[in-house]
Amino acid sequence: MAERKGIEVSLAVAEAAAACDVDCIAAYPITPQTHIVEHLSDLVADGELDAEFIPVESEHAAMSACCGTSAAGARTFTATSSQGMALMHEVLFIAANLRLPIVMTVANRALSAPINIWNDHSDIMTERDSGWLQIFAENGQEATDLVPVCHRIAEDKRVLLPIMLNFDGFIVSHMVEPIEVLSKEEIATYLPPYEPQQRLDIDSPITMGPVGMPEVYTEAKMAHEDAVRSSYGPICEALAEFGEKFGRDYKPVESYRTEDCDILYIMIGGTAETAMNWVDTVRDSGKKVGIVRFRLWRPLPIEDFKAAVKGAKVLGIIDRHFSPGGAGGPVAQEVKYMLYGEENAPKIVEVVGGLGGRDIDFEMFENLYAKCDKVLKGGKVPPFELIQVRGGHYGEV
Repeated sequence: MAERKGIEVSLAVAEAAAACDVDCIAAYPITPQTHIVEHLSDLVADGELDAEFIPVESEHAAMSACCGTSAAGARTFTATSSQGMALMHEVLFIAANLRLPIVMTVANRALSAPINIWNDHSDIMTERDSGWLQIFAENGQEATDLVPVCHRIAEDKRVLLPIMLNFDGFIVSHMVEPIEVLSKEEIATYLPPYEPQQRLDIDSPITMGPVGMPEVYTEAKMAHEDAVRSSYGPICEALAEFGEKFGRDYKPVESYRTEDCDILYIMIGGTAETAMNWVDTVRDSGKKVGIVRFRLWRPLPIEDFKAAVKGAKVLGIIDRHFSPGGAGGPVAQEVKYMLYGEENAPKIVEVVGGLGGRDIDFEMFENLYAKCDKVLKGGKVPPFELIQVRGGHYGEV
């Protein structure tokens, strides 16, 4: 296996994309993903990557260009963040429903206003219903490894869907970590050459994305839904084969020290690494608490999640985005959906924290444990709570 080297995560992600032999990158710079596409532009300019780099005037144009290059049969990669992905919003749905296997890395960042360049999950959770496959990395090695995995998944003939690879902006994207960056030759043993199933070709013309009259629109949406749900098997296969080949295993739902636990924390993204350190501390002092976190977000890994939390009495859910005026955070909403009607379903304590880059620390985990322990001992389940608010907290309205 390759030797680990100290490298900024964004640069390692860019080198992984280059090693996947991408044909085209169309991108617009936005903090904190800029270093990814900036490094790719350097690799193209220096002749180290034989690809087209398309500088565009906006993120909307970037995703539009990606749709064009992917439809023409090119292995296409891009990256974005926050307001940039919001500007792509219209085109994300087009890419998904045209079944274009684009890979996009997202350095998750808070949405304005007020302007904030730090990390939370408001950008990706706002786009959770765009029809893209969505997967999360917690650190630099995972983010780098999952680039070829995402290409493998997206381009699988049974899938043919775009995929977003998410990791925390700055907290992950700008860290220098010891990372094993796989070579082009190593990745070629895992990722086959891209063979588009249909493409725009003047010698064999086809139509993509014609008007969907009411007579066909519902069926088109159902076909897309079937494709997303059916991608689960190929996703699991791609993750498993990567583990077999390179020794690093990834699963749709991953657990940490969950054995014999009445209380489990549920989360997504880089926060889990801090939480695992906290769990190590408190488990050694006698508190039985573990962690279950989502790696795969779309399609939702329902059965894997149910199996992971089986036997737990209370789930403490930590969201980093919420629906203003609605039903709390998206992770909590999805968990409630998955467990609705289940016999002996655990009770749910939900909090939202870490917004706009505010630190998530051991004290937050301790406070959540106190809430969960109170419920475990017969107390009333508290309402959704927006924590870390200076001078108070959000409770019942």
